[in-house]
Amino acid sequence: MKPKIPILPLLVVNFVGTLGYSIMIPFLVYLVNAFKGNDFLYGVLGASYSVFQLVGAPLMGRLSDTFGRKKLLLVSEAGSVVAWAVFFIALYLPVTSLLHASNSVIGNMVITLPLVVLFFARAVDGITAGDVSVANAYLADITEEKDRKKNFGQMGAAANMGFILGPLIAAALGNTVFGLQLPITIAGAISLAALVLTVIMLPESSNHAKKFNLFSRHKIQPNPQTEAPALPKMKMTEIARLPGVPFMLLLYFMIFLGFNLFYTAFPLFAIEELKWNVARMGIFFAILSGMLVLVEGPILTVLSKRFSDETLVISGNLILVANFLLIATKNEWLIYLSATLFAVGNGISWPSFLSILSHIGGNQYQGAVQGLASSAGSLSSVIGLIMGGILFHRLGALTFIIVAAAMFVVFLLTFRLKNVGRRGEQLNMRTLE
Repeated sequence: MKPKIPILPLLVVNFVGTLGYSIMIPFLVYLVNAFKGNDFLYGVLGASYSVFQLVGAPLMGRLSDTFGRKKLLLVSEAGSVVAWAVFFIALYLPVTSLLHASNSVIGNMVITLPLVVLFFARAVDGITAGDVSVANAYLADITEEKDRKKNFGQMGAAANMGFILGPLIAAALGNTVFGLQLPITIAGAISLAALVLTVIMLPESSNHAKKFNLFSRHKIQPNPQTEAPALPKMKMTEIARLPGVPFMLLLYFMIFLGFNLFYTAFPLFAIEELKWNVARMGIFFAILSGMLVLVEGPILTVLSKRFSDETLVISGNLILVANFLLIATKNEWLIYLSATLFAVGNGISWPSFLSILSHIGGNQYQGAVQGLASSAGSLSSVIGLIMGGILFHRLGALTFIIVAAAMFVVFLLTFRLKNVGRRGEQLNMRTLE
């Protein structure tokens, strides 16, 4: 049996952490423009986080298998606090030109001092960005099989609650006399709050580390009758070759590629094609996130009792294809309809995909597998965030047709998930024998 730990503290920490991050989404593109950056640099700024996450996420996940989930969550959240402090400093630096370049690919690009500092802030946040992989491993540690999909859905709903409030806060505070300083200050304070909440509310959970908590009285004693015996140490390259892992990493990569092309291209599309300001951008993302909470909460709870994880992943990805096609129409009514489809498609497919992923690699390599998955997502983020700016600069709204095509490839690949899920369950059973 899994340790009896309530998931509420983890949901609260996940919500608070996402809230701090999501405040940045509506105004980042405006901030880059204010510092004399262009579409290409906007994509590169987003990708700088993912480049460093590519290294940091698997390392953090693997270390959490050895030293415990909570300690690595604390390292990750402390990195976010430092990053926001550096981000704030960039606002007060003179917009001094350091480099100028121009060609058909990158456009007319000017690198300024505050942009360099922003890149550094994103790098610090990225190298310590193991919170998603470690939190998913934590949840897998404490969740019974029958509750796995429901709990991953609740994690997604908690994160999306943060995405509702974050853009709304940015939209409201960004238009005050304090400008962007106020929402960035709030974001830093929220990240600090997440750090404090982790210290106070979360007990250590890892099934593979000494069961103690450095900062609280919570303590989990191992049960030799129910706890799996330790497996031999494996290198990350060996874990990456476990049955089902390569295919799941490919899917993780493809899904993140589509999402990052969208998240880079859509703000540019909203500014240039739809003529939205930061307030309207915030409202759109808040509506989108609100519907995601509804889907990943009560709706997914009902659907998960009637359909398998694999069926929900397949269906959700087909709905996502339709969503991106609607955005390409440039019709605002259809774009808001697409937000509904995005919420339904993503809301039923992503938690179900994470549920399948949580079986891969067995119980004792959970952190390492989650870290490798985050690394695959980071690699696709690097490509997607940079290519999103370039593609939109060249193709405009046709970029969303390319995103739809990428998600259609994912839809076709997901039919193989039934075999992958069975292999993961067999490996979990072998670790318990």
